[in-house]
Amino acid sequence: MAASEDAKASSLRFAFGNVLSVFILLLIGVLAFSIRLFSVIKYESVIHEFDPYFNYRVTQYLTKNGIYDFWNWFDDRTWYPLGRVIGGTVYPGLTLTAGTMWWILNSLNIPLSVETVCVFTAPVFSAIAAWATFLLTKEVKGTGAGLTAALLLGMVPSYISRSVAGSYDNEAVAIFALIFTFYLYIKTLNTGSLFYATLNALAYFYMVCSWGGYTFIINLIPMHVLLCIVTGRYSSRLYIAYAPLVVLGTLLAALVPVVGFNAVMTSEHFASFLVFIILHVVALVHYIKGILSPKMFKVAVTLVVSVGLVVCCAVIAVLVALIASSPTMGWSGRSLSLLDPTYASKYIPIIASVSEHQPPTWPSYFMDINVLAFLVPAGIIACFLPLSDASSFVVLYIATSVYFSGVRLMLVLAPAACITSGIALSAAFEVFTRSIKFQLPELSGSSQIDAGDTSSGTAVIQNETTKIGKKEDSAKERTSRKTEKHEDLSKERPSKKHKKKEKENVEKISVKPQEEKRLLVLPLETSVLGIFLLVLLGAFYVVHCVWAAAEAYSAPSIVLTSQSQDGLHVFDDFREAYAWLSHNTELDDKGLSLYDLGHVSVSSLLPSSTLPRVASWWDYGYQTTAMANRTVIVDNNTWNNTHIATVGTAMSSPEKAAWEIFNSLDVKYVLVVFGGLIGYPSDDINKFLWMVRIGGGVFPHIKEPDYLRDGQYRIDSQATPTMLNCLMYKLSYYRFVETDGKAFDRVRRTEIGKKYFKLTHFDEVFTTHHWMVRIYKLKPQKNRIRGKTKKTKAKGSSTTSSKTSGSKRKNPWH
Repeated sequence: MAASEDAKASSLRFAFGNVLSVFILLLIGVLAFSIRLFSVIKYESVIHEFDPYFNYRVTQYLTKNGIYDFWNWFDDRTWYPLGRVIGGTVYPGLTLTAGTMWWILNSLNIPLSVETVCVFTAPVFSAIAAWATFLLTKEVKGTGAGLTAALLLGMVPSYISRSVAGSYDNEAVAIFALIFTFYLYIKTLNTGSLFYATLNALAYFYMVCSWGGYTFIINLIPMHVLLCIVTGRYSSRLYIAYAPLVVLGTLLAALVPVVGFNAVMTSEHFASFLVFIILHVVALVHYIKGILSPKMFKVAVTLVVSVGLVVCCAVIAVLVALIASSPTMGWSGRSLSLLDPTYASKYIPIIASVSEHQPPTWPSYFMDINVLAFLVPAGIIACFLPLSDASSFVVLYIATSVYFSGVRLMLVLAPAACITSGIALSAAFEVFTRSIKFQLPELSGSSQIDAGDTSSGTAVIQNETTKIGKKEDSAKERTSRKTEKHEDLSKERPSKKHKKKEKENVEKISVKPQEEKRLLVLPLETSVLGIFLLVLLGAFYVVHCVWAAAEAYSAPSIVLTSQSQDGLHVFDDFREAYAWLSHNTELDDKGLSLYDLGHVSVSSLLPSSTLPRVASWWDYGYQTTAMANRTVIVDNNTWNNTHIATVGTAMSSPEKAAWEIFNSLDVKYVLVVFGGLIGYPSDDINKFLWMVRIGGGVFPHIKEPDYLRDGQYRIDSQATPTMLNCLMYKLSYYRFVETDGKAFDRVRRTEIGKKYFKLTHFDEVFTTHHWMVRIYKLKPQKNRIRGKTKKTKAKGSSTTSSKTSGSKRKNPWH
């Protein structure tokens, strides 16, 4: 009777714990979603940054024209005159996810616009990512650690920076896919289920569709498999967890057009294939060992090892041949920049010019993960107590993500830091609460055997019972029927001696864990102080995360604000300039846009040949196409370095040479961003040296030292003549002296060197209210003047013919 009551109470506690966990997870999801809405509350529901505008444009095209037109879409509004095949050059996961959400909502008669769905996609998936973190951490260290890790991920600033409302970028769904893939891998590793292995391959396929960072998964998991093999932890569960992922996952990855045969032909994937071969060799050795005698096993191992070495040598030879045929050894530029942080700055300046590719500074660690940086070492130690296959994966995950965060990928570190910190906090709370429980006077005596002790004691009893059951199974084959009958009779009529022995055994088993726990008990005052400090640490983390979400990461780059004594100032110059372009440029005008200026238009169905093309640096291309509905030359998709270098060369050249380059590119408008008046630091003058480096990488006559004075970049009276006469300088500072009479640049904190000059080949057509965006129009080519008399005409024609025969027209591109 007492046993049934205890079982009933235990089941009730278990059910209550599950209900409470679900309720806490719902609250964590609400928190993760709501903390990312500051951008909508403080500003408006608008797309942020630059890349999200292209993703929004593609999503809008998908919802209007369908999936088949999306895969075959040739976009002639970008990379003029080359164009771009959208279906084969984008990771479609984000677009397909948002399009599916929009279709489901409209099917349920919830008429949300595509823009609204795009704005709130990232917050929704942040909540789902927090739940996936709970599942992953629960598989490693239990429910308490899982809930703590989910709460930490829902608020971590590093993740908030890429998932606020309006941040419609690939990372919005990719972080969820990354965590969920790791969870299914650990789940398969713990259970050995082929069902979870199949789901793992499908989750990996979704990750490949969503983000180029999928190579982190396909290299981290093989590293863990190899670690398990080297440390003697091979099992059939390890084989089931890895082999289907490589086979099925690679086949599915090859179906993504932007990946294609890169899934088997690039060096980023070779590690997975090599570990796949090693795993099969180890599996074959274990299989042979189970069916052969020790003597025959040695012979078989010698044969297997010999054949394996031959196969490995052949595979390595093929890989070496493939790698040697590539100038980058089979690695992409971004992967090489991860392995060697100085590679991009030396050889690929277009990659080094992107701010998110820059290594983070030390203060950024405290800004992005805050107190988690101090909890990670404690979490790593907790993973070793005890060490399992799942906890070893977490240790490897945090170790590799710390390295890559120092190179570039701070975002990858956030989930790993939250998981290890959640494990550390959960373990610390368990120690402190257990210490208090054993020492409080009202919990003395029999009440000490509480839910926690009962659960742990029950676990020990279950382990002992399992061991006894295994011994009984092995002994059944050797027992006689007589013994079985004797056991049955003894069960039916148990003696007092047997009852006493059973009671003593149960008491020993239940008392043993209590005695072990008492050895870990801390003083009462220390435990209370420890819990207080942990709560204080958590409160500090929450305050920092809320501040980061509200102030640091919620402002959209399209709308800027500043606080002064006069109050809040809003700078909406970007949308003012794009609206002017949309309403004041004729359809037969032609303009150009630089590497970031490429994909922003969605509404107009006019062919690109009738749309103006606008020239600017690459940061503004996506927005120009989407918001101004104008064709551009280049954008953030850096597939053609020569195209980008051409615009950089034009910006670095004198006015006449720049006009010739733009005219040859069929350009009519040039857009520059200038922050010298209001102190906006991310303007084109600060980015100008990257234009020089990228242009000089293709056109050698552009040399960076020509723009530096004694190695320093200056725009004042000490600036070089090359700098003072280049097009970027003139377009930025034209009429700037009229603002205050001194031409004082508030970003560079100096007066400019050349204040009074005129433009001969460009006309200023529009400057925004705060001078942040300035638009110029190329002057038309002058008509040739004919002579008034035949004599003058003949004389002029003879002179012209002699000059033409003596010299050819100068090529403005060289």
